[in-house]
Amino acid sequence: MAKKPIKAIEALEEAQKIAFAPFVFQTTISLRKLGILDYIFENSRDGVTSQKQLSEALNITEYGLSVLLEIAESSDIVSQDEEGNYELTKIGYFLNYNKMTEANLNFTQDVCYQGLYHLNEAIETGKPAGLKELGPWPTVYEGLSQLPSKVQNSWFSFDHFYSDEIFEEALPIVFRHQPKTLYDIGGNTGKFAILCAKYNPEVDIKIFDLPGQLAKALENAKKNGLENRIKGQEIDWLSQKPEITEGADTIWMSQFLDCFSKEEILKILTTCVNSMSDTTELIIIETFTDRQKFDNARFTLEATSLYFTAMANGNSKMYKASEFIDLATEAGLTVKEDLAIGEFHTMLVCRKSQ
Repeated sequence: MAKKPIKAIEALEEAQKIAFAPFVFQTTISLRKLGILDYIFENSRDGVTSQKQLSEALNITEYGLSVLLEIAESSDIVSQDEEGNYELTKIGYFLNYNKMTEANLNFTQDVCYQGLYHLNEAIETGKPAGLKELGPWPTVYEGLSQLPSKVQNSWFSFDHFYSDEIFEEALPIVFRHQPKTLYDIGGNTGKFAILCAKYNPEVDIKIFDLPGQLAKALENAKKNGLENRIKGQEIDWLSQKPEITEGADTIWMSQFLDCFSKEEILKILTTCVNSMSDTTELIIIETFTDRQKFDNARFTLEATSLYFTAMANGNSKMYKASEFIDLATEAGLTVKEDLAIGEFHTMLVCRKSQ
């Protein structure tokens, strides 16, 4: 969609916002961490949110408050009335209290911020050059179970926010043909596998993942008393010839394939096709950039692509649905159903091509 033209002075203003965007971002992090946004929101109606009153209540110097609140006001995060009292704007409210924004902020700050400095190197080399800020692994997935707890929590909170909300809606579709054996490819913490086992007491689930994630998933299955029905197999999809066993009635991949390049996705799908019978369903769940109702959702996905570039593996991204459908066809699959699910997701239900 063509953008509306803007005046040169407006364009210059927007350019300065981009030039100083890290300053505004770190200001937001500080306003949240120091409790300033909370205090303003909780006390603005009582008229006790002047800079002096904030300083006394929060034990922060007026100087420190001044540098934060001045740029916060210019960025429309807070506003100030004639008496000098602050209140949150709608932007400030969403920055402090919206769960999606919280997941995005913490993911950017704890997982990506330092690594994004190396984005240019990642583009030039095709390697996740920023990952060295977190650890010495070739991709983030090998190190996921070893990340510091704060970083790990922000990673999983971000991942789960954009996946968990569709699980309940997806379960009736997954089990409408009463599968007896379900393969969960990239099972992560085992959350979906556990939900499946509780939803249908007759299904057996096999999780395929890297050793660290698989151990965590199987530990969680055991905590839920499901170790007899949830098993696992270690697999490295980047190895020369990965294999999975035959026997699945349903193969489930939720926000998994976007962690790979197109060539790697084709290899994974082809491997799955080789294990499938004519009745096996392969279900792909993704947040596609060309399937979003709102511009801010597409923007979030495009920003996430830069995480993959700089931090995760250097060669994957958030894809268009059309790209995935082409890859599925090339791998020997036919997309039988193309379903919108949840607010952001698409479900592609595939069968082996005849």
